[in-house]
Amino acid sequence: MGEGFCRGSIYVAKKYLVTGGTGFIGSAIVSRLVRKGETVVCLDNNSRGAARKLGELASDIELVEADIRDSDAVIRAARGVDSVLHLAFVNGTEFFYKQPETVLDVGVRGMINVLDACRTHHVPELVLASSSEVYQTPPSIPTDESVPLMIPDVLNPRYSYAGGKLISELMAINYGRTGFDRVMIFRPHNVYGPDMGWEHVLPQFVLRMLDSIAPQPSGSLRFGIQGDGTQTRAFVQIEDFVDGIMCMLSHGEHLNIYHIGNPEEISIREVAVQVARFFGREIEIVCGPEAPGGTPRRCPDISKLGRLGYQPQISFEKGLPSLAQWYVNNISLRPKI
Repeated sequence: MGEGFCRGSIYVAKKYLVTGGTGFIGSAIVSRLVRKGETVVCLDNNSRGAARKLGELASDIELVEADIRDSDAVIRAARGVDSVLHLAFVNGTEFFYKQPETVLDVGVRGMINVLDACRTHHVPELVLASSSEVYQTPPSIPTDESVPLMIPDVLNPRYSYAGGKLISELMAINYGRTGFDRVMIFRPHNVYGPDMGWEHVLPQFVLRMLDSIAPQPSGSLRFGIQGDGTQTRAFVQIEDFVDGIMCMLSHGEHLNIYHIGNPEEISIREVAVQVARFFGREIEIVCGPEAPGGTPRRCPDISKLGRLGYQPQISFEKGLPSLAQWYVNNISLRPKI
């Protein structure tokens, strides 16, 4: 198994179906697989992704424009593949609150369709993208893969995302007990990088900083945040993240779950300061109300994948500038309100 498989002494590339493959994370994985010589089918409805994210590699990929909820399309796309990497989901905190029904619909129907497609074509390998959201407020920091998963409040629409991911994990593990050679789950922890979308904290901080600078070209800027800024996250740069995916594909084990992230914990206040520093400005933090359901701290224990050889290389301080510069250069792509 892994990045390819051997028949005798001859290496034979694998054929992958990547759902959500024109999204931020999906396109990065697709690009790496193609560069390694693998054959890739990419299924996405491009509601949030875009073929442009694949750049010049788009011509080397079979692109299937379809909704993950279209069972026939998913079954057709899975024909003849050796592995399915299932990433199609509705991400972005803004959507969790505003479109919880859609988040769950895409998550649960999509998972069912992927499993049905794998069984229809006897696909031997399934890899599911989950999320650190499945354990909400973790009981220990850094957090390993064994922590209890929970939905603390079914009335809070934020948990539509975590609920969909938790259901998907249960289905992947339990359906995966029979009929598969290998089923694995990975939980990303705050992956960031250029062109990552517009609904996440880092792009929003960059764009808000730009908006603040325009009317005030000098002096300290007032910058509002949710809460007091002591909340922490651990961000992993996209290239480091894809290294983790490749490590898991090479060495990961059946019915195992792997955290992929960077254990460098940073406060949201410090994130704001570093974004301001990119623009050469100082800021005055203005505290505001916290979003309901937010988590005070989140930082992964990556020792399980580390034992397989994974080690992130890019610090947040080194990784942030390329993200910020992309949004400065591509401000024209900013969605209209």
